[in-house]
Amino acid sequence: MCAVLLHDGRLALIRRERPDGVQHTLPGGLVEEGEDPATALRRELLEELGLDFAGLPEPPALRFVQEQETERPGESVVFRRRHLVFTAYLPGRLHHTVAVAEQDDPDRAPVVWLPVADAAGLHLYPAIGPVLDQATLAATTGGPLSLPPMTGGSYRWR
Repeated sequence: MCAVLLHDGRLALIRRERPDGVQHTLPGGLVEEGEDPATALRRELLEELGLDFAGLPEPPALRFVQEQETERPGESVVFRRRHLVFTAYLPGRLHHTVAVAEQDDPDRAPVVWLPVADAAGLHLYPAIGPVLDQATLAATTGGPLSLPPMTGGSYRWR
């Protein structure tokens, strides 16, 4: 699971330098045994960004679900994952607590804040660029939007 963290028309992305180019990643990670997705998201954002969103006026909302079935570069085993993408609006007091680099990775990849429209055109992981503008809209009561799957034909690892 991961999060679209929004503040003042911008979102937080982790900028990763890859052999085949730059990849921007939504912050998040894996659900550990015994965790529900919301608890895992809170833990991952605290580990990666130093962000504790316990004080948010509204809890993060599950907005998108995307299945992934791709091969990673240099691997022949198919990589499968279900991405649960949450949206959270950060007030200024929380926005200023977000780390400038990923805290739990030795590469210390930079955290960048980009306008949503600019980010939608980047190579994103997961591949939610075409619907990123919908993350800024008020949540609907119909539940999360199911996105087209990430496959070897629709997504290229970098």
